[in-house]
Amino acid sequence: MANAASRPVPRPGVLDIQAYVPGKSAAPAGVKLHKLSSNETPLGPSPKAVAAYGSIAGKLELYPDGSSTKLREAIAGRYGLDANRILCGTGSDELLQLITKAYLGDCDEGVFTEHGFLVYRIAILAAGGKPVVVKEKNFTADVDAILAAVTPKTKIVFLANPNNPTGTYLPFDEVKRLHAGLPGNVLLVLDAAYAEYVRRNDYASGLELVAESENVVMTRTFSKIYGLANLRLGWLYGPAHVVDALDRIRGPFNVNGAAIEAGAAAIADEAHVASAIEHNDKWLAWTTVELEKLGLSVTPSVGNFILIHFPATPGKTAREADAFLTQRGLILRAVAAYGLPDALRMTIGSEEANRLVVAALTDFLAGKA
Repeated sequence: MANAASRPVPRPGVLDIQAYVPGKSAAPAGVKLHKLSSNETPLGPSPKAVAAYGSIAGKLELYPDGSSTKLREAIAGRYGLDANRILCGTGSDELLQLITKAYLGDCDEGVFTEHGFLVYRIAILAAGGKPVVVKEKNFTADVDAILAAVTPKTKIVFLANPNNPTGTYLPFDEVKRLHAGLPGNVLLVLDAAYAEYVRRNDYASGLELVAESENVVMTRTFSKIYGLANLRLGWLYGPAHVVDALDRIRGPFNVNGAAIEAGAAAIADEAHVASAIEHNDKWLAWTTVELEKLGLSVTPSVGNFILIHFPATPGKTAREADAFLTQRGLILRAVAAYGLPDALRMTIGSEEANRLVVAALTDFLAGKA
């Protein structure tokens, strides 16, 4: 039998990476499940997207269009963009990985904020780079702190806007100030996965900044408001030279045909998106108010989720609340891995699910079984 020294060994750093752990998706037997741990839309996908997905069933033996032309053109038409500056991927996760693979080398630094998306750290480490974590202010990215963390080794700055799991955002003026303070060789990555949900006049996803800059890219996803999480579909808009570099290292058929068809149909169904926004506007506000009435602190959110903070009092902690909710089939997201051990993230779900969470937490805080 071969000893350990004779077997292949990953390069240094790979085994130090903590694998991403998705939100829970199971409830006790006999209890109705309400999964509120992954920020999935309670409205599901557009029926037009479902029909488009089905249209591929008779063509499974064929390779998809390796350039995702139909989808890129649909995105370009929706937002008035140059389709040649759009790159599609297997979720925005793949695009974030491609960015680090293309622009980070050994010991190069990638910067992100302390409660930023866990994939940033994973992508940076996977590329051999060094993660640089910046403190936030009131659970919100701090531009001055980010700029202060930039060194000659910095190659990428990641900014989730809005941020997951906090739900906070930076106004566009602050994003532009961040960009203005970065050296031209540092790539600013604006992760706008939840942009469609934001109802603030001072917010922008970053399309305008990308259009006029050489070192800004914006990533988006079809997993949230479009309800296509199971198809793993995302897109990126960037300068032509960045898109060209990423296009060279992506897989030749990285987006499957069903995702291309469903994504193109989904982005064209603006009425379905409007319904999802209307639902979220109503229940985001309602759930926040009801939980605050219980004495819980809720970080103001512009996404389709909220961050609920629990006291350290024994019997009322986030860990105990999570266990209590799970027994009732209400699955929220523990966020200790994000540096938030005293909080749970709750997706805004159906009316039934939202009301059940408030009722369950009322009982939990009152010490009822």
